[in-house]
Amino acid sequence: MEAIDVLTGRVSGSALVDPAPDDLELHTMLSAAVRAPDHGRLRPWRFIVLRGAARKRLGRLMGQTYQRRHPDATPAQVEKEASKPLRAPLVVVVAAKINQQSNIPAIEQILSAGAAAENFMVAAFALGFGCAWKTGDAAYDPEIKSAVGLTPADAIVAFLYLGTNKNPPAPPAALALYDHVVQWPDDESP
Repeated sequence: MEAIDVLTGRVSGSALVDPAPDDLELHTMLSAAVRAPDHGRLRPWRFIVLRGAARKRLGRLMGQTYQRRHPDATPAQVEKEASKPLRAPLVVVVAAKINQQSNIPAIEQILSAGAAAENFMVAAFALGFGCAWKTGDAAYDPEIKSAVGLTPADAIVAFLYLGTNKNPPAPPAALALYDHVVQWPDDESP
């Protein structure tokens, strides 16, 4: 598949099942991810890989923190939150480990991690896997950040859910591209 076809044809995965990417395929995706733009070469990205029981542990924690944030939550709501990491056979948490000592603004470090997540998703698509980018309140919860080795100042930019698409996703819908583009005039008038 040509690179431009991958970039213009990528869609998010859904109903993700086994097989998940193997170690070599995951290595390829991570290799693409770390080629993201990185102002100051801080390499702020962190990738926390969860398979098997690790997804269940994250799910339990997500359920507990959801209940803490929402004390009136029903058991069904807590269970729904706890089951999220089980939506796919592999979860990769993409984070920005913020270098507070750098003169590079934190937002640029976070954007670099976001670009790494996108590179990862494009590589997953190119290798034939489904990948869905999710966040939600769990991405901002300090207890969850701590559990995956981050500080409150760090940022989880994505929970990437990976696997094989149970049903091939529909091709992306055509967008009215120029609804999102502004041409700045090339003359000198204000």
